[in-house]
Amino acid sequence: MAWSKRQLLMGVMMVFTGSINTLSTKWADTMESLNSVGEMSTFVHPFFQADAMFIGEMSCMAAFYITRVVSRMRSRRRAELTPSEGHQPFPPLIFYVPAFCDMIATSTMYLGLTLTFASSFQMLRGAVIVFTGILSTAFLGQKLRYYSWIGICVVIVGLVVVGVSDFLTADLGDYTMNGIITGDLLIVAAQIVTATQMVVEQKFLTKYNVPSLLAVGWEGVFGFITLSILLVPFSYIPGGIFSGNPRGMLEDPYDAFVQLGNNGWLIVAVLGNIISISFFNFAGVSVTKELNATTRMVLDSVRTLVVWLFSLAVGWQNFQYLQPIGFVMLVLGMFLYNDAIIMPFFRQRGWIHDGVPSQPLIEEVVDYERNVDASSVHSASEDNSSRSDSKSRENTKE
Repeated sequence: MAWSKRQLLMGVMMVFTGSINTLSTKWADTMESLNSVGEMSTFVHPFFQADAMFIGEMSCMAAFYITRVVSRMRSRRRAELTPSEGHQPFPPLIFYVPAFCDMIATSTMYLGLTLTFASSFQMLRGAVIVFTGILSTAFLGQKLRYYSWIGICVVIVGLVVVGVSDFLTADLGDYTMNGIITGDLLIVAAQIVTATQMVVEQKFLTKYNVPSLLAVGWEGVFGFITLSILLVPFSYIPGGIFSGNPRGMLEDPYDAFVQLGNNGWLIVAVLGNIISISFFNFAGVSVTKELNATTRMVLDSVRTLVVWLFSLAVGWQNFQYLQPIGFVMLVLGMFLYNDAIIMPFFRQRGWIHDGVPSQPLIEEVVDYERNVDASSVHSASEDNSSRSDSKSRENTKE
C-alpha cells in the first residue's frame, strides 16, 4: 500500500529530527566558547544537555493536548470521544521510576558521547535489545523464540565489530583511545538502564491506557525536575576525567550558561536538541500508529546511517571499513529479534517450518515504544499491541 502524504511526512520527520537530535548534541560537544573564567574551552556539559532534552520531552505533553483539542473539534459533530480522550485515569507518579531510569541512561549516554564518535554512539545503542531480552525473560517470565535469541547473538557480534572499528581508527583527531573505550562502555552500560526502564514500564504501566505523547510528557516533567535538582550537588562533586569545566566539577550549569551566552551557535545546537527530540517523539508515535512498528524500526536504522554518513562528511571521524559491517549486522539482528522481514520472508518461501504463522513481511502492529530506540522491544510490544494509542524510548534522546 502506497504511503499517504502525511505518512511520508511523518517518516521523513522521524529520520530527520532523530538524526538532528544526535548530531546537534555532538555539535555542541565540539564547539568552543569563553567559559566562566574567561578562557576558551569546549562545551562539555552532558548533564546540562540531558536536562535540556527533558524540556523537549515535556513539550510532548503540550502536543498531546493540542492534538486532543483538534480531534475534539473534529469529532464534536459526532458527539463521540476520540481514542486519545478515552484513556483511563492514572496517577502521574507511575511515570517517575521510568523517568528516573531515562534520566540516568540519557545522562550516561551523553557523557559517553563527549568521549567517542557520534556514529558509534548511535550504533552502540542497539545493545538495548540484548539487555531487554534478558531482563524480560528473567523478570517478566517471557519466553523468547529461537529467532529472537539468534537476533541477540547477531547484535552482540555487531556491537563487537563496531567497538573494534573504533580501536582500529588510525586518526583519532581530538579523541584519545582511553576516552573512546570509556565512552563506548558508558553507552553500552546505559542500555542496561534503558532496558530496565522498558521492563518497569511494561510491568507496572500496561494496565493504564495512556496515550504515547502524554506518557513521554510526564516522564519529561519528572526527568527535568529531578535532574535540575541534581545539578546543584553535581556542581560540588569533583568530576575527574569526566569533567570539562574550569572548576573540575561533575557539572557546572553556571559555566554552561556563560558559554551559551558567548557563542550563539551553541544556543542553536542546544535548541536543536530540545526541538528535535519533541518532533522525533511525535513523528515516531505517528509512524507506529499509522504504519507499523517494523517501519519505525527500519526508519530508525536509516537515522543511524544518516548520522554515520554526516560524521564522515564533516570530518568528525574517518572511514573505517568495519563500521558499516557492524551496522549491517546490528540491523539484521534487530530484524531477527523482532521477527520482521527476514523470518516472514523465509516462511512465505517455505524455506523454514517453525510453527509460527506466516505473516506479511511488514506486520501491522502497534507496540509500546518510547523515544529511546524504537527497534528494541518486540517482547514488550506483545502485551501492548491491543492498545489504541501506543506508548513509546530512544529511546528516543535522543
